Amino acid sequence: MYDTPFLERNIVTQEVKISARDCQVHYGDNHAIKDVNVDIEDKTVTAFIGPSGCGKSTFLRCLNRMNDTIDICRVEGRITLDGEDIYDPKVDPVQLRAKVGMVFQKPNPFPKSIYDNVAYGPKIHGLARSKAELDEIVEKALRRGAIWDEVKDRLTAPGTGLSGGQQQRLCIARAVATEPEVLLMDEPCSALDPIATAQVEELIDELREQYSVVIVTHSMQQAARVSQKTAFFHMGSLVEFGETGQIFTNPRDPRTESYITGRIG
Repeated sequence: MYDTPFLERNIVTQEVKISARDCQVHYGDNHAIKDVNVDIEDKTVTAFIGPSGCGKSTFLRCLNRMNDTIDICRVEGRITLDGEDIYDPKVDPVQLRAKVGMVFQKPNPFPKSIYDNVAYGPKIHGLARSKAELDEIVEKALRRGAIWDEVKDRLTAPGTGLSGGQQQRLCIARAVATEPEVLLMDEPCSALDPIATAQVEELIDELREQYSVVIVTHSMQQAARVSQKTAFFHMGSLVEFGETGQIFTNPRDPRTESYITGRIG
């Protein structure tokens, strides 16, 4: 009897959450992203890998219109969230970013209390009608950020007083507090030590039960550990996209193989 390889047996097809077609990004005269076509699935961790300057973070920022904040940046093509064009003039970027949360490379807690860091987004978006509701949202987000037990007795202390790994988990809690559908993470562990990195990776694995997670990482080992799908970018192009196991063990494009084996990088 034909035996399906282990990796394939354990793949569950998920619905598409974000779709990009013919995506181009220009910074002035620089054509930074060229003809990217990709479908990002719900409740899946998708890793973007590739050499520095290959466009992976630039493309990530297209998914919640963070590039709108850069005057010389021009995005073309079509990117949809649940079938809706996120670049449609009717779409409010602020509301979009509540649905598509973002965690940055360097932990960046607000200069506020731990509580206020998490309560900030829900307050802006009117998600709580009372202090009790806000307390509940904050606790739930801190639990999802796997940091509640460490901070529950000092919620009024400044978020900036936490360790680097705790700050990053606080930023993840802040991102999930607005009940997003997608979480974007731009090298979320690059400023962390190995123990904090392991904690965040474990958290990412838990978060995919509720969100579509897209992570840019310079670490191929991290991509292999946390993701189910991997996209390899090179010189502004999406070279290859597929199941993480297949990308790392049997890449179809020689450029992917060269990167994974360390010949380019």
